[in-house]
Amino acid sequence: MNTPISLRDLPQHNLFRPGDVFVLFGELFGRGYANGLVNEARKAGMTIVGITVGRRDEAHALRPLNDEELAQAESALGGTIINVPLMAGFDLGAPAGTPNPTEMLGKLTLKTWTEDTLDWAHIEQCRSVGVKRFTDSLAQVMARLDGMIPAGANVFFAHTMAGGIPKAKVFLAIANRVYKGRGERFMSSQTLLDSDLGKLILKNFDEVSANTFQHLIDASAAIRARVQAAGGEVRYSAYGYHGTEILIGGQYTWQTYTNYTQGLAKMRLERIAQAAWAKGIKATVYNCPEIRTNSSDIFAGVELPLVGLLSALKKENGGAWAQAQWQACGALLADGITVDAMLAKVEAFHTSDVMRPFRNFAAWPMPNSADQADLTIGTSDEVQKMHKDPKALVTDLLSALVIEATGPLMFLESSAPSGPVLWLNHDIIARQLNQLHA
Repeated sequence: MNTPISLRDLPQHNLFRPGDVFVLFGELFGRGYANGLVNEARKAGMTIVGITVGRRDEAHALRPLNDEELAQAESALGGTIINVPLMAGFDLGAPAGTPNPTEMLGKLTLKTWTEDTLDWAHIEQCRSVGVKRFTDSLAQVMARLDGMIPAGANVFFAHTMAGGIPKAKVFLAIANRVYKGRGERFMSSQTLLDSDLGKLILKNFDEVSANTFQHLIDASAAIRARVQAAGGEVRYSAYGYHGTEILIGGQYTWQTYTNYTQGLAKMRLERIAQAAWAKGIKATVYNCPEIRTNSSDIFAGVELPLVGLLSALKKENGGAWAQAQWQACGALLADGITVDAMLAKVEAFHTSDVMRPFRNFAAWPMPNSADQADLTIGTSDEVQKMHKDPKALVTDLLSALVIEATGPLMFLESSAPSGPVLWLNHDIIARQLNQLHA
């Protein structure tokens, strides 16, 4: 893929109606993209079914949700949860009596991790154990789900699984330097990826963020065949990130956060959708703008492109509501700081000689560099200091707006999807929001 394939027209068709089934393939945790899709399913009157990743006990054994956890999760979802643990990844799995990958990482030290090696034959055994556990549990989930889908219903499977960072102390210290380190604390992301530690993390990212989509498509084949034989339709969506077009110098321009370590797994996710599409399966990865979530805050600067959405709201024929968003954002800034000043700070970041080379779509995901990290982290820090309250940020407000827009865009586009990989850039996000609030 040499250029982003952008969704330029607001989707109009809605396939889904009461009696159809929406399956959230990933647990609903706090603030995140999944909320937007779930809201659209509710509005359409669909029956909502969820799954759980389960929980781990003190010995790291995976268990279903207890009664209290299940009640809370079903209340948040507004539907039924199939209580079979679907935790993805292999970082805590191993053949009986052998160490799991997280335990293996416990032997790495901050002084030696770049040279420390891992037993890859054993890690492959651990991966096989993790995949078998996941697919066996998934088969149970699909057997239960089959009985919850009435004849003639349409089904929307929304894949939301992502992540895969092992909980190893050594990595937390390294990640802090890769994603937040400046000056003497800077660490090259390429150094991480070239190490055995980095290679293990990339493998686990693949299992959690990408391969679970393939497992979902494969495991639901019988349901798909039954639904289609009865005249129904089946759709699959997944969340990607592969940079976003935002306004830079008044033009929508592709840019990205660096270093996006999960990028290789996201491209694998795209390839899975393309392969499914080639077989006549309507599976689409939507590459969305980055937002602030509970898990993204480790990545200093990932939120900066969001600020430009304010300019897009005006450019895309925004009226009184768009102006109200400017005022709401202005109210979050410290005395004497204007929205225009914040936009100028972020524009200078994007147009700098340091950042321009990172707008290389074909080379994505590029490793970080010392000057790039210094500028990205420094600008993030400066923009945060422009606020009255560090816990009430413009990017929080804008993140919520992106979630609000991506919900209907993905839901309606999936009714009659135009391709297996689509970019939702700031232009279509702003147009959707302005239409919703016209």
